[in-house]
Amino acid sequence: MGGDSSIILYLQQSLGGRILDSHAFRGDETIVITREGLLEVFLFLKEDPKLDFNFLTDITAVDYLGKKEPRFEVVYHFYSFRAKHRLRVKVGVPEEDPIVDSLITLWKGANWLEREVWDMFGIRFLGHPDLRRILLYEEFKGHPLRKDYPVNLCQPLVPEREVKGTFVDQRSHNKLMQLKQQFSAKS
Repeated sequence: MGGDSSIILYLQQSLGGRILDSHAFRGDETIVITREGLLEVFLFLKEDPKLDFNFLTDITAVDYLGKKEPRFEVVYHFYSFRAKHRLRVKVGVPEEDPIVDSLITLWKGANWLEREVWDMFGIRFLGHPDLRRILLYEEFKGHPLRKDYPVNLCQPLVPEREVKGTFVDQRSHNKLMQLKQQFSAKS
């Protein structure tokens, strides 16, 4: 384990064997933890007064297909508004069982971030109340940020869906009315 930052040293003392690896480079602190007991670690990061990671900045994933095991890594970014420090937490996720615990009970903002990771990488979040696609349509096959996703795959065509009462729907209606007026004026 490398890293000489005070945050990493404190985490190593407090969490012990739950930290598999760590490093700090130019103020960028990173720890790698196991997915077992993940919620307890994140609860500690949020509620410990010395750390106070009260803001979940982002959740993303990495696909290491053919490069290392486990294949996937879920990456969490945290910030403490009070202490003004950041932390990156990485969790390995095997291809055979791509599941990690949801953080919605700790940070409500995890909702959309976890849905995006599910949509793009196919990693499920256990305990997520509404895990469905957020960027792609429900009939889309596969997860396009996986390295083995076939880039030339033809996706199923779905009929255009009307979305009533939205800004986009109203704008489309207004544009259609303008076009009708323009063509009727020319006739």
